[in-house]
Amino acid sequence: MILRAMTWNIHSAIGPDGRYDLERVLGLIRRHQPDLLAVQEVEARGRGSRPSPFTVLREHFAGHAMHAETIRAHDGAYGHMLLSRWPMEHPAVHDLSVEGREPRAALCARIRTPGGLLGVIAAHLGLKQAERHRQARRLARLVREMEGPAVVMGDFNDWSWRGPVWRSLSPLLPARTSHRTFPSRFPMLRLDEIFCRPAGLLGPSWRDMAGRAASDHLPVVAELRMPATPGRRPAEPRPYAASAAPLEESLG
Repeated sequence: MILRAMTWNIHSAIGPDGRYDLERVLGLIRRHQPDLLAVQEVEARGRGSRPSPFTVLREHFAGHAMHAETIRAHDGAYGHMLLSRWPMEHPAVHDLSVEGREPRAALCARIRTPGGLLGVIAAHLGLKQAERHRQARRLARLVREMEGPAVVMGDFNDWSWRGPVWRSLSPLLPARTSHRTFPSRFPMLRLDEIFCRPAGLLGPSWRDMAGRAASDHLPVVAELRMPATPGRRPAEPRPYAASAAPLEESLG
């Protein structure tokens, strides 16, 4: 069974033109029809009478969702989300914050897919290397506690090829995407990644250059090869009308 996972830092739905436009973000998500979606930099502060992006993303995905409000204010919150086409078991938000730095969190759940249970962690890590060292070690502990196939995805802000995130996660999650995603206009850094266990879980992956119109990061999409479980009913059609094929760049 093939699932599609997508991670994207949407930069508060503000494109390089300086304009807030959540519909641009939703349109690109529809284009790929992900079964699992991690979204970072969801900004609900200062939206006035407009619906919260947390609510809009949840309703648009038409599936199951959890979120971390890492910053709260009188006029809304800021954080990230994990959305799934299938039910989530044991959802939990784990604090990754480091004193004196911006609050951070990891979203963890077991997804009951038609191909079996899949452990998923979505994260958005800090900007300082020492901060990421500590956060990566905490992520590694969470991965060790998961049984069976697992996926860790998000914006790791780790621009060194052998940085703390790679050193902590690669022994536990042997396959990962490797696409330059930031800055979206002229991508140089591999900040946004999808790590997988076992290695055979990760299929083709790609980035979508069309994301440069909506954010300062490019989205990363990957196919996950879940083993089919005998006797399970086939999955329902995806909740999007648009078709989606690998766009702009594809790596096997």
